[in-house]
Amino acid sequence: MFLIRARTLSACLLIVGLSPLVGHAEQADSVAPLTLGQAIERALAANPALQGFAFSLKAQEARIAQADQRPVTEASFELENVLGSGDYRGLDAVEATMALSQVIELGDKRQLRKAAAQSGREILSVERQAAQLDVLAEVTRRFIAVAAAQEQLALAQQGTTLAKSTVDDVALRVRAAKSPEGELLRSRAAFSRSGIDEQRAMADLRAARQRLAAMWASARPDYIAVRADLYRFPPLQDFDNLAARLDGNPDFLRFVSAARLRDAELRLVSSLRRPDLSVSGGIRRLEATEDQALVMGISVPLFSGRRAAPAIAEATALRELVDVERDAARIQARTQLYGLYEQLRQAIRETETLQRDVMPQLEEALKATKYAYERGRYGYLELVDAQRSFLDARAAAIDSATDGQEILAEIERLTGEPLVDGERPASPVSSGSAPAPGQ
Repeated sequence: MFLIRARTLSACLLIVGLSPLVGHAEQADSVAPLTLGQAIERALAANPALQGFAFSLKAQEARIAQADQRPVTEASFELENVLGSGDYRGLDAVEATMALSQVIELGDKRQLRKAAAQSGREILSVERQAAQLDVLAEVTRRFIAVAAAQEQLALAQQGTTLAKSTVDDVALRVRAAKSPEGELLRSRAAFSRSGIDEQRAMADLRAARQRLAAMWASARPDYIAVRADLYRFPPLQDFDNLAARLDGNPDFLRFVSAARLRDAELRLVSSLRRPDLSVSGGIRRLEATEDQALVMGISVPLFSGRRAAPAIAEATALRELVDVERDAARIQARTQLYGLYEQLRQAIRETETLQRDVMPQLEEALKATKYAYERGRYGYLELVDAQRSFLDARAAAIDSATDGQEILAEIERLTGEPLVDGERPASPVSSGSAPAPGQ
């Protein structure tokens, strides 16, 4: 049976590096950061959406037991020649018959009926696996959202640090009569606005943490941070290798189970062409002569093949429909997978370019601009523009990395498997741990 494990969707995030929350008032050393594996284990154990399958499976087991029962034995009691006229007045000529009757099923109907019910249990099992994958995918998305919110908070804190440094630099120049008082007022206003951005980022992080905790029905988060690195991705596999995994996804295993159920139903209705026998036997009491006699009977329904034909035609059409729906779903899933694959490639390229090329250059440019401003060669506007360019590039890196991780999670949900196994090497770059340029 397809087994969902905690690592199934963990490939979308590398759970080895923690993006630090610089100056985070809620950070506590005694609380270990939450990993994606831990979040998945909690969700599988306590997610409300998964609890109902246990009861559905119990109900299906009862249906199987019901399908495995033999036809009931019937007892009958019959009176004849009662309350008539003449010789049949009163009960003098009554004939009382007590009999038992039993339907004898032919064509292995009982086994076929049980097999159809067991196929229904298999469908429920596959649906539970698909629901588990849905929960894992949603946990992963919310985990990514928390990791991204941590990065956004670190970015806002870095912006506050830069704004405070700018206020100090401008104040020095104003006291030395090298800059007008208006620049100091503008820098202080920018510092206040950066504080607002930091508070907003903190609120977004708290909301993201709460949404993740809701996946295991927790009223409030019992963790401070998550351990993740948004900026690392597994080596991309060939698209054909990913497409080959589609059939192993529970969404497609559902079609396999549905085909087995339709096959079982077709065999069951086909067995209706062979009629069942109904046999009976009992004792008859003839009151007029005070004698007893045995009675026996057998009955066979006529034209069973003709009556079964519509049901067989319906079952055949439903079986063929499964194949058509499976082929249509496979084409749609492959098309969706290709679109996600191309989006992932682009997101990885953008993230790597920003991390490797753009941000280091803008960081050096900011350092050079700050150095030149302190010596009077650049003005306030050049310094602020250099800071904005650096912070915007880092924000773009967070966005592209977040998009890439979310797309990767969607690909793993679609294929039903992680794209890589085991641990990956640590990332040499973590923008969250870098000090503010120029400090």
